[in-house]
Amino acid sequence: MKKIIQFGPLLLLTLLNSYAVAAPKQLAGVSCESPPPLHCPDANCPAELIANQGNAVDPKTGRKFFLDYPCDLKPHEKVTFVLNLHGGGSIGNWQRHYFPIVDLKEKYRLVIATPSGVVRAWDPKNDDEHLQNIVNLVYEQVGKENIKAFWLAGHSQGGQTSNRLLLTPFFKERLTGWMSLSGGRLGSKRSDIRAPIPNNPGTGLPTAPPPPAGGVAGEPRLAADASILPDYEFSHIYESGEHELTSAGLPKESKWAQQLRCGSQSRRADVVDAKAGYVNDSRQQQNPNPVWGLKARPGTAQIYVYPKCAQGRVVADIVRMDKGHTEGLEPKITEQIVKLMVSAK
Repeated sequence: MKKIIQFGPLLLLTLLNSYAVAAPKQLAGVSCESPPPLHCPDANCPAELIANQGNAVDPKTGRKFFLDYPCDLKPHEKVTFVLNLHGGGSIGNWQRHYFPIVDLKEKYRLVIATPSGVVRAWDPKNDDEHLQNIVNLVYEQVGKENIKAFWLAGHSQGGQTSNRLLLTPFFKERLTGWMSLSGGRLGSKRSDIRAPIPNNPGTGLPTAPPPPAGGVAGEPRLAADASILPDYEFSHIYESGEHELTSAGLPKESKWAQQLRCGSQSRRADVVDAKAGYVNDSRQQQNPNPVWGLKARPGTAQIYVYPKCAQGRVVADIVRMDKGHTEGLEPKITEQIVKLMVSAK
């Protein structure tokens, strides 16, 4: 005999409200998906997938971008928001897989926006308004009070652009931290930390553009000089491939850590990844070299932290051994970076 359970109106309303809270929602008109949409397979990511511009639209410019968030996001839940910027010559969905924090959006409660520059690079005239629109849209949709942390992340020229942006009032008033993926290390001159790349492997042309008037031949034109320390405090994580560093290797100290009154550099246990990252520079390389980067592959990463920084901030350096500039990050080191990011006060 079946037992029929009858619910009173108040209990029924409570159950319906609980279901509504748990059900997937929309942010900025984007329906949530897990796994994330337009996601690369473990290897040989199709070019047409990478070329996709995104699943969200900036309503003020009409430009597309990727917006990823936890599908079980609840009203008033606190999240970490990351604006993830690609490097020069790249595109949003390549960056989304180079630094694949989208795979961790549920576990670490991340909202991630990954746009594309108009000319596959970032410049104030073409892109600053668009990036501010994205940030405003996410703050509006999620709720300012629900964004507990805001990070800028960027690879190469996207990292330099992050460094430029964090000096502007719009980003300065929001920033929790800067995650630099071979895009500048705060307190270090580029020439002191980055090995030169003799030729661009994809084109055979010199990597550095012609110098500006009064500039020095062979010096790259940077979006911002990371050796100049900002006048306010935030967390900073720098990641680099081993082959990108000069022969002196990673510096033993950090001027930014000193400014944040952190302890001396301390090395954590290495992170060993048996799985490769999703992407690398797949263009035909006329002059392949390990500084620029080869195929994505498993590897080991070294983690250096500067403990006990003021106000619970985080300063860390990460070196991926036997890697260059363009091999996508492996899953375990990606997760260790996210853990560092979300640990920052």
